Amino acid sequence: MRRYETIIIIDPDLSEEQRMPIFERCNDLIPQYGGLLIMHDDWGQKKLAYDIKKKARGYYTRLDYCGAGDLVDELERFFRIDDRVLKFMTVLLEKQVDIELIKEEMAQAEKAEEEAAAAAAAAEKDAIEKKSAPDAEATAPETLEPQVEEPQSTEIQSIEEE
Repeated sequence: MRRYETIIIIDPDLSEEQRMPIFERCNDLIPQYGGLLIMHDDWGQKKLAYDIKKKARGYYTRLDYCGAGDLVDELERFFRIDDRVLKFMTVLLEKQVDIELIKEEMAQAEKAEEEAAAAAAAAEKDAIEKKSAPDAEATAPETLEPQVEEPQSTEIQSIEEE
């Protein structure tokens, strides 16, 4: 199997509900042709270098997947037919990939994301607890007066030379 990356520029005027069928079709095609979707990365709306179909902006999405040439052919055929897709480009990343190694990397990345999310949630919980905890200075009794130290007198001794 080979590893590919496809960048898709979609019409920016489409709502999220109108964009979802495009992504669902891609997600269905990849396993149907014996491929593996590694990552679906939405980049959001960005300004185009030049107008495409009289549009100055586009909604960018990146697909990272493994598969054979027939999968790429079918995805590109779908993108050419669909009017919602302004442009697309597929790049070969690796000629020979080990699917098991990629699955392990995906599992490790997912585990790291879960740990990062858990750490962020714990930090947020601690911050909320610190905000809600009463300050020690605010609860101190106001009857205590500050203690002022009086300066100590120092004696200067003169030493007489003999």
